[in-house]
Amino acid sequence: MKSATKEIFSILKSQQKAHAHLLYHYRTIVKVRLKWVKNRGLDHIIDVQTDLKAACLLKDAIVRSPTGYLNSNSLVDSHKLLGLTVPTLRFIRRFPTLFEEFPHPKYPSLPCFKLTHIAKVLHDQEMKVYDDVQSDLMERLSRVLMMTRNRMVPVLSLHRLKWDLGLPDDFDRNFIKKFPDDFTVVRGTNGLPCLKLLNWKEDFAFSEFQKMNEKVESADNNSESSLYRNFRRGKSTLEFPMSFPRGYGAQKKVKAWMEDFQNLPYISPYEDSRGIDPDSDLMEKRVVGVLHEILSLTLYKKTKRNYLRSLREEMNLPHRFTRIFTRYPGIFYLSMKCKTTTVALREGYRRGRLADPHPLTRHRDKFHHVMRTGLVYRSKGLDILPQLDTIGDNGEKDTDNDEEIENSNECYEYGSSDSNED
Repeated sequence: MKSATKEIFSILKSQQKAHAHLLYHYRTIVKVRLKWVKNRGLDHIIDVQTDLKAACLLKDAIVRSPTGYLNSNSLVDSHKLLGLTVPTLRFIRRFPTLFEEFPHPKYPSLPCFKLTHIAKVLHDQEMKVYDDVQSDLMERLSRVLMMTRNRMVPVLSLHRLKWDLGLPDDFDRNFIKKFPDDFTVVRGTNGLPCLKLLNWKEDFAFSEFQKMNEKVESADNNSESSLYRNFRRGKSTLEFPMSFPRGYGAQKKVKAWMEDFQNLPYISPYEDSRGIDPDSDLMEKRVVGVLHEILSLTLYKKTKRNYLRSLREEMNLPHRFTRIFTRYPGIFYLSMKCKTTTVALREGYRRGRLADPHPLTRHRDKFHHVMRTGLVYRSKGLDILPQLDTIGDNGEKDTDNDEEIENSNECYEYGSSDSNED
């Protein structure tokens, strides 16, 4: 009799946990308005990496070219695609250590550009890094697909994210062929090609946020460090790390808002969310978790806001979900640098550096170092390569560039009231 009663209690308890979101079909979070604060350190990183990304994309385009070079005519209208605010021709001429200019074989007045010897060496090294981390990239790609409704995403949307996720330039052709049992290209309902994950991978259905909390617990096994252990037992919630602009986190209203938000149950981005009320506080926290996970899967813990918008339907995100970025400035940072809007994960950086650099970001640091050397090492060629091994994470010295500046014309908004889409 006792065993039967225990079994019934266990079933009821599991059902209560499974339907916990039914208790959160309303909004109770108070509205708080804060001035928008500019972070010079993160803005500087985004500015630098915009040039780095453009140079890497140009390098890949030259490698793809059957002639091994690009002429100036093919670069005329490419600056927007590269995310540049200056003409591509002017940009590519800034970096003679990477791109060598020469006259066209048939039309001498037509400038052409090919990779320098050191750029070719760096590209070959990059291919070796890709070979070393291909299992990691396969997991990142799988987890992005696992967060979607049908485990598939338009190839075009993934192409926009490929540099951020660290995917090879030809990921939709050669890379996925290495995993025929995992990925395939299919036609979506709109007729566009989509990348589909063939099999659900339970080992991957574990968010970076959950991993982070597990590491914290394993590093500190005393009785006070039991938050994650209790969460696994269904007795607690997980709290997102927050780093508010100076002084804002101490405000009483902000503290009350943080406490209410953190006390909501954490919904894994890999769980089915179709049963959650789209207008509830719980759905809002679920959206925060999804966006947190996507940014965590990127190499630099950031991406363009429009790239995330292209995933809205696949990720089951509500309309105007990008308001989340301005509602939670303790988690996300919005930058307006380079005439675009970039969203970054604050916890991904410490003192102007990536908190957890990836092998690919370390290699890109070398690429960036060669970019910055300009004409100084142009004649030295491979003599610069030994120096690249000493380049630190992100290729920058430690600087306290996290100064934040208030902007009285902009405000963050929290709570259930509608606000203009950011």
